[in-house]
Amino acid sequence: MRIGNRTFDTENETYVMGILNVTPDSFSDGGRYDSLDRALRQTERMIREGADLIDIGGESTRPGYTMISDEDEISRVLPMIEAVKGRFDIPISLDTYKSGVAEAGLKAGVDLINDIWGLKYDPAMADVIAAHEVPCCLMHNREQADYGDSFVAAWKADLSETIRLAKQAGIPDENIILDPGVGFGKTYENNLQAIRHLDQLHTFGYPLLLGTSRKSVIGLTLDVPANDRVVGTAVTTVFAVIHRCAFVRVHDVKENVQAIRMARAILRSCR
Repeated sequence: MRIGNRTFDTENETYVMGILNVTPDSFSDGGRYDSLDRALRQTERMIREGADLIDIGGESTRPGYTMISDEDEISRVLPMIEAVKGRFDIPISLDTYKSGVAEAGLKAGVDLINDIWGLKYDPAMADVIAAHEVPCCLMHNREQADYGDSFVAAWKADLSETIRLAKQAGIPDENIILDPGVGFGKTYENNLQAIRHLDQLHTFGYPLLLGTSRKSVIGLTLDVPANDRVVGTAVTTVFAVIHRCAFVRVHDVKENVQAIRMARAILRSCR
């Protein structure tokens, strides 16, 4: 898969997407990187520690978040996109579900759109992605965590609809990544099931991205606050490697790079 100026071997490797939240209210790092200098220092650190992509987000999507306007979101992310593009040679993802924000980000040089609603929130999003011919990460999400008799069957049916929307807009298969949506529209048990059954999503034939970093499923399991969930996150990253996920999206780059390398070494020794 080509993202920006880099080719990713999504069949055989697990890459690290470093999270850069330029928001005052994200659940684990709100306000830490909402100034340009601090955000650039954090970007430099993540690259030094082994990040392969940087995911910039301008609106918190934590439970109970307050939606902001396109204009406010653009004013947060655009200076950061331009600054990171100007200083670092690394692909940039934009975390947004709004087509207007995506359009502005793509014109500023964004290489990938990361849509937490899997093209289902904004009807124009799929067309924007298709027109710019960029890759996209499409996440599973829904309003209510009501999956009937089978979580896995309903989960996969939802993602099938997302894929249909992408194809209808003309987004080619080689530009699609799927995200199981841990922490979004799911109960605690559903989140564990999504991680456990990652292999079920390979039937779609697209690279997978797992985003569990510091999320509540880890906090509830281990009874630890958001800033003490590095170990729990690293365990889920090992699951991502075992289940052949192409990407993990994390706050703590160094620890998860090490987890990937260790898991890879063990798996390769068994061949």
